[in-house]
Amino acid sequence: MTTFDFSPLYRSTIGFDRLASLLDDGLLTEAGGYPPYNIEVTDENAYRITMAVAGFSEPEISIVHHENELVVSGERKERDDKTQYLYRGIAGRAFERRFQLADHVKVTGAKLENGLLQIELVRELPEALRPRKIEITRGGSQKQLKAA
Repeated sequence: MTTFDFSPLYRSTIGFDRLASLLDDGLLTEAGGYPPYNIEVTDENAYRITMAVAGFSEPEISIVHHENELVVSGERKERDDKTQYLYRGIAGRAFERRFQLADHVKVTGAKLENGLLQIELVRELPEALRPRKIEITRGGSQKQLKAA
C-alpha cells in the first residue's frame, strides 16, 4: 500500500487544514460496499445521493447533517419473526455511511421509496460570495464600492 505524508501541507499553508485532513482521511478510510449508493448531479448546483436500503423502514434510518458532514445510518429493529431460513441473502445488517460535503452544500430533503433512499442536496452560495459586476468610471473620480 502506498502512503502519503501530508505534514508539509500543515506546515506551509494556513486555512487549508480541512482540505489536507480530507485527503488524509480519504486515503485511510476503506470504502465498504454496503449499502451501495449513487451520487448524481441533477442540476448545476443540485445533487442527489441514492442508497439501496431494502428491508429498512423510515424509523430505522437516521440522516444527520452537521457542518460539512452527512451521516446516514440504519439499524434494523429485532423482529419477533420465527421464520426459519434455508438461505438468507438479503442483507439487513446495520450500516453507517459518511459523506464529506463542500462548503455551502445543504440537505433539502429525503425520501424512501421502493427500497431506495434519496437525499437531495443543493449548493447555496451566499450573496457575498457570488460574482458581482464592477462598474468602470471615466476620468479621475472613482466610486467607492458599498458593502452589502
